[in-house]
Amino acid sequence: MDESNFAFLEEYQPATSLSPDDYTEVIGRQKVEELKRLADPLRGKRWSHVNSTFMGGGVAEMLKSVIPLARSMGIEAEWMTIRGSDAFFNVTKKFHNMLQSQPMEITLDEIFEAYLDTIDQNAKSTFIASDLTVIHDPQPAALVMNGVIFGNVLWRCHIDTSSPNRIVWRFLLPYINHCAGAIFTMPQFVGPGIQIPTYQIMPCIDPLADKNRQIPQEEALEILSPLFTRDGIDPGRPVIAAISRYDIHKNQSTILKAFRKYRDEHHPDPKPYLIFMGNTATDDPEGGAMLETLKNQAQSDKDVIFWVNEENNDRVVGALMKLAQVFVHVSTREGFGLVVTEAMWQGTPVIGSRVGGIPAQVIDEKTGFTVDPLNVDELAWRMSYFMENAAGGKRLGRQAIEHVRSHFLLPELFRRHLGLLRFYTGVDKDLPAFRLDSMSYSEIMHSLRVRHPYLK
Repeated sequence: MDESNFAFLEEYQPATSLSPDDYTEVIGRQKVEELKRLADPLRGKRWSHVNSTFMGGGVAEMLKSVIPLARSMGIEAEWMTIRGSDAFFNVTKKFHNMLQSQPMEITLDEIFEAYLDTIDQNAKSTFIASDLTVIHDPQPAALVMNGVIFGNVLWRCHIDTSSPNRIVWRFLLPYINHCAGAIFTMPQFVGPGIQIPTYQIMPCIDPLADKNRQIPQEEALEILSPLFTRDGIDPGRPVIAAISRYDIHKNQSTILKAFRKYRDEHHPDPKPYLIFMGNTATDDPEGGAMLETLKNQAQSDKDVIFWVNEENNDRVVGALMKLAQVFVHVSTREGFGLVVTEAMWQGTPVIGSRVGGIPAQVIDEKTGFTVDPLNVDELAWRMSYFMENAAGGKRLGRQAIEHVRSHFLLPELFRRHLGLLRFYTGVDKDLPAFRLDSMSYSEIMHSLRVRHPYLK
């Protein structure tokens, strides 16, 4: 392995500043003041995050807002990424897929050379001393045993590990159990053998981010006009949107089949477009191949459009969600699906699958529709409802906005993390209300001292 590629972990430098007061109009003064109260004793505390990429995916999007918000409140927040070769990201993508039950083969060379050797090289350039460090997902998980992270460490799992591949899970389990706790999106994602405190924190979107501005239809059309012109899209025709990275679990092929079934059997006039939009992430080497597979399935269908790595991505995503008559996200496996939250926040009618964290957002017939992810007939039927019933779609869209406001905006995610910071720094003795087990404070501290004798 070429050690010259490994310098100290790259640290994120926020391009913008954020204050809790900036969210007053969205969540109200009372909740803003509560955030300030919770954060006040944490001034000067250090809070670190480690993952594998600054670009692409919901983790990066959340941290880009969390870090400047925390810093504005006096918390010394930092976010670093580990480095790796294509081989490293190939094997960690396998980890991701196998943890979500996809059958795959994995070799000892991949585990020990591509993964562990890369972790060891990163460890040589790592020194983190924090009151609380959050390690995100499998990519940096093994870093916790290299003696380079000091203080409380939590493992944050963003994927569905409700029925993980036994080999990969048992390989990762010692690293997970070495931590002071683990954070999962849903209770059912807590895999077997976890022996540390577990907590539930669902992902959230930043309503102040460019992507999530609630804009009028006219502005959305203006933003999309250059892309419509480039691709020969008639702005007078309706749009069904599917926005996600290109991944086997995102199940885009079923969306394509259902779209064609709806179009060919219902003969809508005017015909809708199906627009697939997605970016490629640096830690997802399979995206390009999945995109080509989907394009081959589309077979130059003029009603099916692909947008990939577009300029001004966030503005385009927000505008497409606002303009679409229907947003579809029917993953076969899904840790949460922040893209669903984003569409709901725009008030766009959503069809989601009954998988992972999606049903926590899309309450069937209240904030949208949920379907079996592989049931083409059911999906086509729900498409037809929204395409032919504008009033019903608007009603569910309004209810979706309020559901997101109550549960899935960034201040709520930040509030829960403040609770963890307060608990693990001793400000609070009571367990956070969002714990998923019943270990007492003394039991947790005893468990920590057994694994980390230097703790007093």
